[in-house]
Amino acid sequence: MDKIIEQKKGLKKKHIPYLLGGAFVLLFIGWLIFGNHSSTLRVEKDKITIEGIKKGTFNDYIRIMGNVEPITFIQLSAMEGGRVIEKVVEEGAMVRAGDIIVKLENPNLSMEILKSEADLAYQENELRNTLLSMEKEKISIRQDRLQSELNVTRNKRKFEQNKKLYEEDLIAKEDYLMAKEDYETSVQNNEMLIERQKQDSMYREIQIENMEESLKSMQRNLKLVRERYENLNVKAPISGQLGTLSVEIGQSVSSGMELGKINVLDNYKVTAQIDEHYIDRVRKDLAASLERQGTNFNMKVMKVYPDVKGGQFKTDLCFVGDMPENIRTGQTYHINLQLGQSDESVLIPRGAFYQSTGGQWIFVLSPDGSEAYRRTIKIGKQNPQYYQVIEGLEPGEKVITSGYEMYGDNERLVLK
Repeated sequence: MDKIIEQKKGLKKKHIPYLLGGAFVLLFIGWLIFGNHSSTLRVEKDKITIEGIKKGTFNDYIRIMGNVEPITFIQLSAMEGGRVIEKVVEEGAMVRAGDIIVKLENPNLSMEILKSEADLAYQENELRNTLLSMEKEKISIRQDRLQSELNVTRNKRKFEQNKKLYEEDLIAKEDYLMAKEDYETSVQNNEMLIERQKQDSMYREIQIENMEESLKSMQRNLKLVRERYENLNVKAPISGQLGTLSVEIGQSVSSGMELGKINVLDNYKVTAQIDEHYIDRVRKDLAASLERQGTNFNMKVMKVYPDVKGGQFKTDLCFVGDMPENIRTGQTYHINLQLGQSDESVLIPRGAFYQSTGGQWIFVLSPDGSEAYRRTIKIGKQNPQYYQVIEGLEPGEKVITSGYEMYGDNERLVLK
């Protein structure tokens, strides 16, 4: 007869694997929910730069580099085309207004001068011959008029005599009429001669005036050609320093071609190229300063050029008050350009991290300094020393400011 065996109550060995499996599942679920799943990278602490976040005065300026140029300069241009035969003055030399800098030659211009001189000589000779011929004609007409007036006088006297004789019936009527006709004809001839003399005089005056005007025109033309020949000597228009001279002996230059420039060394400016990021903030009359030989010199923006080339725009700055001693064209100055007013802000020291993150995030150290975690931040303005933090960081926290190129997409760094 079978006997019923009662089951023992409590934990049995066969239950242990199930319990362990359940515990593991619970631990895994807890790790999924509460665990740190960020990717981790181990970093040597002595190879990174750690800076503290602080609150302080943010000075809104940028540091730019510019070259010294004279405020006033004159372009040196060729007024006449030709071939360079001599460079009288070299670059960097001081010149006075009127000094010859470059000599040119132009054979065609020399031939033009010879032709103009020959034409002028011919015209002068023609004028002399014309004047001589007119003078002869004038004398001849005066002689004819004298003879005509003499004939009038004689014919008048004969007519008056014959008139009395005819009235006394001492001569025939025909003799009287002939004397009368001779007198009247001589009077008419004399009047015609006087009119001719007037006309010839007017004609001579007009002809002489035209010829003299033509002669003056040729003289002016010759003068202009000679001035053009003189312009083959390129001269300094003002006193100053010859800055550049971009011609060589034997080179052909055309009229109006720029050969160089002359700098007026009584005042200077600094021309700087600024990143286009600041183009909306840089404007005329912004204050700037530079330090030279232990002295600060005040400056201001005098001109902002609108064109952007190669990601930069050009700006001219001038000195306000004193200028550095021994200032020279071409010197390089580092200038602090003030963009706005200073204010109290949370500050991050500048570092290479910005190139990788664009200022959108940064690695922040844990309180004990053993780890660093990626945190989103917002950066506002920046100057050569600091970034202005708008949100995401608090004074006293520490961050990694060195470059992030080797960190990849890791969100947690273990410092060792």
